[in-house]
Amino acid sequence: MRRSIPVVAAALGLALTMSACSSGGSNEGAATPTGAAPSSAAATTPTDGGSLTIWVDETRKTAVQDAATAFEKETGAKVTLVQKNFEDIKADFIAQVPTGKGPDITVGAHDWLGELTQNGVVAPVELGDKTADFQPVSIQAFTQDGQVYGVPYAIENIALIRNTKLASKAPKTWDDTITAGKKAKTKFPFLIQTSDQGDPYTYYPFQTSFGAPVFEQNDDGSYKPELAMGGDEGIAFAKWLAKEGEKGTKVLDTAITYDNATAAFAKGESPFIVGGPWMLDTFKDMDLSIDPLPSAGGKPAQPFVGVQGFYVSAQSKNALLANDFLINYMATDDAQTALYKAGNRPPALISAAEKASSDPITAGFAAVGKDAVPMPSIPQMGSVWQFWGVTEAGIISGKLDPTDGWNKMIKDITKAIGS
Repeated sequence: MRRSIPVVAAALGLALTMSACSSGGSNEGAATPTGAAPSSAAATTPTDGGSLTIWVDETRKTAVQDAATAFEKETGAKVTLVQKNFEDIKADFIAQVPTGKGPDITVGAHDWLGELTQNGVVAPVELGDKTADFQPVSIQAFTQDGQVYGVPYAIENIALIRNTKLASKAPKTWDDTITAGKKAKTKFPFLIQTSDQGDPYTYYPFQTSFGAPVFEQNDDGSYKPELAMGGDEGIAFAKWLAKEGEKGTKVLDTAITYDNATAAFAKGESPFIVGGPWMLDTFKDMDLSIDPLPSAGGKPAQPFVGVQGFYVSAQSKNALLANDFLINYMATDDAQTALYKAGNRPPALISAAEKASSDPITAGFAAVGKDAVPMPSIPQMGSVWQFWGVTEAGIISGKLDPTDGWNKMIKDITKAIGS
């Protein structure tokens, strides 16, 4: 595999700025490693080729191992893969990196970024000319204060999943969707997971269609800790929730959970469901189309996009080697296609995404993702979730007045984030 000399040189510049007292990655305190020989805490040297420890989850292990094998063969480096539960990685990374026990590289989600940078455990990566090779939204997702902190490999987002046997055309608006749903004469005209806790992630495109994004954004797309979902636009969305809720049209219902929504759609009980590629295994042998989400408020319905990628430890003594591996071995068509096949998420690398889009389902999700917005990764986002979903559920159920309930939520969030 050909390695880019300019990119490696840029990574070297990054490595030289790292603290001389930083500690190398190791596999201490982690699961049983698989793959190559264990890495050393010693810094990379020309004589031994260096060493890397990489944390991966089960889904991505094989794809990363294939890239690591090629990397070892060409560079003489030693790579250890440590398999961990994805749900444990963020907390373990934050806990172990400051003690010198963390890896050089870890797989992770972009919305971890705020917490990782707040704890000082990740270093920027130098993509150089490679930046233009990625979907812009994937770079935007890993950007904070003008610096890129991750090498993206996959993008995931929700869309409108349509049973083409029950609805032959993609609806453009909310009213079109419900009209088509009722025409199908199924049990449900439309399905969206809600529950008594709400689901603001899944409802977000309808909220943005009223012009009420969660936070203000900077020119580069990064988020400011300033709420933007209050005011007239937020109230309009809240009133829509009440109108379509359990004391209105009854299309939205807190009794609909993820499990019974997917089960009902799989049985042909609705022509439409809002969901992501993680649902597809439940809908095998169905004729589906992946469509843009319909606007309820007149403006574009923009879902959140989640981006998966790789982070470099701020305490790695092998930053040069880590950047070389990520940029020249993981940011390739082969590696990103292998990761796509493992997880069914469209690749972040444009060339790999174009190849994956030969599958119409993948192409549909990717098309919706191009107009999506990154889920905020700023630390203040943690204070939003605890109030957001339950407020939406309360309005849908009729337990909360839409105006009073929404305004109280804004007040509570504003107090929680201290702005």
